[in-house]
Amino acid sequence: MIIDKLEDKKNKKNKYTPTGPLMRRIIKNYVRPHLRTIFVAVFFMILAAAMTGGLAKLMEPIIDEVFSAKDKAKLVPVAAAVFFAFAIRGGATYAHTVLMNKVGQAVIAKVQKEMFSHLMNMDLAFFHKTTSGHLITRMVSDVTVMRGAVTDSITGIAKSALTLVILLGVMFYQDWRLTIASVFVFPLAAFFVAKIGKKLRRVSTHMQEEMGEFSSLLNQNFQAVRYIRAYDLEQQEKNRINKVIDKLYRLYCKAVRVSALATPMSEILSGIAIVTIIIYGGIQVVEGTTTPGKLFSFITAFLLAYEPMKRLAKMNTVLQTGLAAAERVFDVIDKKPSIVDKKNAKELMLKKAPTVSFDKVSFTYPTAEEDKCALKNISFKIPAGKTVALVGASGSGKTTIINLLLRFYDIEHGNIKISDNNIKNIKLKSLYNNIAIVSQDVTIFNDSVLDNIRASCLHASDEDVKNAAKAALAHDFIQELPDGYNTKLGEQGLKLSGGQRQRIAIARAMLKNAPLLLLDEATSALDNNSEQIVQKALNKLQHGRTTLIVAHRLSTIKNADIIYVMEAGEIIEIGNHEELLKINGIYAKLYGKG
Repeated sequence: MIIDKLEDKKNKKNKYTPTGPLMRRIIKNYVRPHLRTIFVAVFFMILAAAMTGGLAKLMEPIIDEVFSAKDKAKLVPVAAAVFFAFAIRGGATYAHTVLMNKVGQAVIAKVQKEMFSHLMNMDLAFFHKTTSGHLITRMVSDVTVMRGAVTDSITGIAKSALTLVILLGVMFYQDWRLTIASVFVFPLAAFFVAKIGKKLRRVSTHMQEEMGEFSSLLNQNFQAVRYIRAYDLEQQEKNRINKVIDKLYRLYCKAVRVSALATPMSEILSGIAIVTIIIYGGIQVVEGTTTPGKLFSFITAFLLAYEPMKRLAKMNTVLQTGLAAAERVFDVIDKKPSIVDKKNAKELMLKKAPTVSFDKVSFTYPTAEEDKCALKNISFKIPAGKTVALVGASGSGKTTIINLLLRFYDIEHGNIKISDNNIKNIKLKSLYNNIAIVSQDVTIFNDSVLDNIRASCLHASDEDVKNAAKAALAHDFIQELPDGYNTKLGEQGLKLSGGQRQRIAIARAMLKNAPLLLLDEATSALDNNSEQIVQKALNKLQHGRTTLIVAHRLSTIKNADIIYVMEAGEIIEIGNHEELLKINGIYAKLYGKG
């Protein structure tokens, strides 16, 4: 087992997508729609690069005709030419910078939309295995870093390469022999940059992974701050966070050390090249085979070419960091959900309350050990329009049945049917449209009361929402809120009590008016007074529907038509409340404890 884990870790460490395929994917899927804008930006890049080359060439007349020949008449025209070269280069740089950043932001928006849309279609098992902190990091941090691979690197590489080519042209024009003698630095610099880039890619990947861990820990701590205070865990959590921060600090320092290596290497190589130019060119000037202006123009062109060469080295750093982030983003986008509609899946059309049946169903959670079955060959039926309750200790399989009925997971053996329709043959959206659920953990959005209730039926009118709230016994407390139905409820409904949140959830179910109702521990977290109010609302909600209840509080399911008592993934007792009390078995003991 340990060897396997080490091998997996080794494989993960060595598994990097090459730069070429990643860049082709980014360009094909995200950059191609903006080619027209990019071509315009490239035009301005060429213009800016041409002006840089022009500045180098202008050094020749400045030295030979103005300074050496002392020709006053040419001073103003040459100075004006220099000014216009700078002005045009500045305007062109502004234009291509704005255009390419527009492309970059469009790419970010498209990737984030695609990623979020994809995540919303992923299986529940995926979210159980992946923390929200890691997903948020990939959605926000990684995608933003990825922008560097699209705009900063593409813009920088294109502009620097164009400038380099034009300046090399100026150098060849002035002295091709001296050019050949001096440009040996470029391939050597490219070799070192490539080596540094590979190392930086690995460091960047580890850094982004640690950033995901950091986000996840922060999310956990902010959500659990009450418990951290109550159990005096502040120092423990500080230590955990500090360890991650220290690791991020070390990785950032390592990334800086690796990326900065390009600078001394470039400086040393360029220094050798400059010495070569000064010695060789100086001899030519002394011997009269070239003019001081030509040599000065050549040196200017080389020094100006040295800057884009350094920028190319830096752009490789940006590129490799961006591609490391892109690899993590695509890792999420490329994950395929295992639970999807079959090719010939059909709509579930229910005109009345349905019958639900489980036939010899067995199931083990993907993350559980093979011998720990959540359900073992279970068979039971919920008659149309009846209320069925599942009771049992924690871990007996009650919530698993709801998860399977909602097809959050697919079963290994057996069949689950709604009105004789196997749920595997039903379109997922159609399945969800026919089911309403009220659970213990109510999700309240940071939105108005109206929109929170309307979440179950987006086309419902305000009047429909208010009628649903009245049926859920929520209308009165909603009217007492500061802005009534327009009151923003805050993150997770912090402005509401537990009972009020439950009644919002019941109002949603009322508004949806689905024929199949699932109640998952809907009153377990409420006090007695809140429970009585919520129970009245639930009784209204159950009327005319097929209802499946999961409950710890047995007082809430006394009126159920059938009660199934579960233990270790199996049904061990069946009957109504009175029948199960007479048996004096597990149910009676649970009821006595309640």
